[in-house]
Amino acid sequence: MPDIQPASPALTALRGGLIAALIALAAPAHAEEPATDARWVSDSLNTYVRSGPTDGHRIVGTLKSGQKVSLVTNQGNYSQVRGQSGDLVWILTSDLQAVPGQSERLPQLDAQVAELSGQLKTIDDSWKNRVQGMQETLDSRKALIDELETRNKALNEQLEQSQSSLRDTQARLGDENKQVMMRYMVYGGSIAGAGLLAGLILPALTRGRKRNDRWF
Repeated sequence: MPDIQPASPALTALRGGLIAALIALAAPAHAEEPATDARWVSDSLNTYVRSGPTDGHRIVGTLKSGQKVSLVTNQGNYSQVRGQSGDLVWILTSDLQAVPGQSERLPQLDAQVAELSGQLKTIDDSWKNRVQGMQETLDSRKALIDELETRNKALNEQLEQSQSSLRDTQARLGDENKQVMMRYMVYGGSIAGAGLLAGLILPALTRGRKRNDRWF
């Protein structure tokens, strides 16, 4: 009997769903409405910051990609933020995002990947155990079927032998019945012949005795 291969569409779909979930977690959500004043510098660049909310204000430094800042206010295309040093600077609003940067999200994503990988391994192990159990069940059923077929074959042979013995016994009984009937016929004929003979002899003897009685 061929081994059963664990090829499950449900398992494949689950794997695809886990991968899609990881991709969704990794993608930055620019369109999300911010829930707090926390902001992060865009992952795509290191950006200059200025002393005021226009391009005409002087550059006073840079912020690193993924760095966390606090939003203070918005004006035009610029946002005023407070850096980790506590300084207030202005940065293009388009250079900010409302979700943590890759460097901050990476450990969390790694943990989620490890968790999902563990779940996937558990599913794989469970499926393998299930398939192994099904294979063992099929093997035991096949062994039982083979045993029943062997017993059925033996019973059929015993039945054929019993039927053959019965036919032989019936034939012998038929012969014995014929022999008994022949004996009964012979015995009956003998008795009938003896009775007939006695019926012929006794009257003759009786007549002879009567004649002898007349002479005396």
